[in-house]
Amino acid sequence: MKKASLSNWLLFLVPSIIGVILFMIPLKIGDGWKVPIAVLADKLSGFIEPAMPFAAMVLIIISAVGSVLFLFVSADRTAKPTFMQTLFKVTPFWTLTRVVGAIFAVMVTFKLGPEAIWSENTGGLLLSPDGLVSFLFTIFLFAGLFLPLLLNFGLLEFFGTMMVKIMRPLFKLPGRSSIDALTSWVGDGTIGVLLTSKQYEDGHYTKREAAVIATTFSIVSITFSLVIIRTVGLEDYFVPFYATVAVVGLVLGLIMPRIYPLSKKPDEFIDGTPQTGTEESLPEGYNVFSHGIENALATADKNRSAGKVVGDGFRNVLDMWIGVAPIVMAFGTIATMLAEYTSLFTILGKPFVPYLNLLQIPEAAEAGSLMVVGITDMFLPALLADGMISDPITLFTVATVSVVQLIYLSEVGGLILGTKIPVNIWDLIVIFLLRTIIALPIVAGVAHLLF
Repeated sequence: MKKASLSNWLLFLVPSIIGVILFMIPLKIGDGWKVPIAVLADKLSGFIEPAMPFAAMVLIIISAVGSVLFLFVSADRTAKPTFMQTLFKVTPFWTLTRVVGAIFAVMVTFKLGPEAIWSENTGGLLLSPDGLVSFLFTIFLFAGLFLPLLLNFGLLEFFGTMMVKIMRPLFKLPGRSSIDALTSWVGDGTIGVLLTSKQYEDGHYTKREAAVIATTFSIVSITFSLVIIRTVGLEDYFVPFYATVAVVGLVLGLIMPRIYPLSKKPDEFIDGTPQTGTEESLPEGYNVFSHGIENALATADKNRSAGKVVGDGFRNVLDMWIGVAPIVMAFGTIATMLAEYTSLFTILGKPFVPYLNLLQIPEAAEAGSLMVVGITDMFLPALLADGMISDPITLFTVATVSVVQLIYLSEVGGLILGTKIPVNIWDLIVIFLLRTIIALPIVAGVAHLLF
C-alpha cells in the first residue's frame, strides 16, 4: 500500500466521521430517535414554520417557469451541460409535471379552487407548515450541504471495497451501496434516494444498480417505523414488528433484483458505458482492507479545495429543491386525492381479499384496500386501519406490510421519479405490487405466531 501523509489521513477521516455522525448516528430526541440531519431540519422548520409553505411554493414556481423557458433553449449536444441546464432542461413530460406541481402549490397556499385539491388530507397534507414538501425543503438544505462529507472524502470507496464480497453475491450490487442502505435505515429513505441518485449521476452505479438500490434499499427508518406501529396501537410489539420488517426486507432484497422489472434494467452507466465487471476487482498484492484504504485516501486527496466542496453542497441543494419538490407535490396531491375522494383503491384492493382469506387474515375485506392504498403515502394504511380494523393479527399485518412496501408516491416514489434514476411510474407500480405479494405470507405467518 502506498504511504500517505498525515494531512491525507485527516482529510479522509475527519470529514467522513462527521458525515457518519450527521447522517447515521441517531440521537434520543423526546420520545423518539433522530439523526442529526433530521434534527437540524426540524429546528430550522420550527424557526421558519409559518413561511415554509410559501417558500416551498416559490421554489416550485421557479422550477416550473425555468423548465418552460428552457423548453425553447436548444442545448449544444457536444458541450457539457451548464448547471442551469441540469436544473431546468428536462423533457416535456417532466416540464408538465413541474407546472402541475406549481399549480397545486399555489392552490394549496391560497386555498384556491376545489377543496379536494387543497384540503388537509390531500395537497394540504403535503404543503402544510409541517407537511412533507415543507419538511423536504429543510431536509434538502442540510442533506445537500453535508452530502459531500459522505461522498467526497473516501468513505464510500473504503466501505465499498470492504463490502463487495457481501453485496455483490447476495444482492448483485456494489459494496458502496451498503452505505445507502445504512443511511436509509437509521436516517430516512428520502436521504438514501438522494445519495443513490448522486452516486448514479457521478457514474458509480449502473442503471440497474441505481434502480435496485433506490427501490429496494431506501428502507423506512426506525423512527418512522415506530410511528407506524404506535398508530395501530401495537407499540408493545415493536421488537417483533421491526424484526419482521428486517427479515422481509432481506428476503425482498434477495428476490427483487433477480426478477422483472429490475432484472431488465441495463448494466450500463449514465453515459451509456457498459459495466465491464472489473470495477471492483482487487489488484495483485492487496486485500479488501488495504485496497479500500488506498482508494479512500486517493479520493480524499482529490478534494482538498474547500470551495469546491461547499460549491458541490449548494449545487446539491438547488438540484434537490428544483428537481424533486415539484414532482412530490404533483404526484403526491394526485395520489392522496384518489385515496380520499374515490373508491379506486377499494376496487384495486379487491384482488387481495381472497389472498388475505387464504392466509387466514381476519377482516380481509377491510384490509384489502389497505394493501394498495400504501402506494400513495406510507402513513395512510396505518391511519385508515386505526378505527376500521380491530383484530391485532390484521393490524400487525397492515402495519408491517405498509413499511416494507417502500414505494410511496408522496415520498420515496415521487422522489425517485424526480431524480435521474431510470425508473418510471409503471416500474414503481409493479415493484410495489410484487413487494406486497411476496411479503404477505411471511408477515401473516409471524402475525399468527404472535397473536
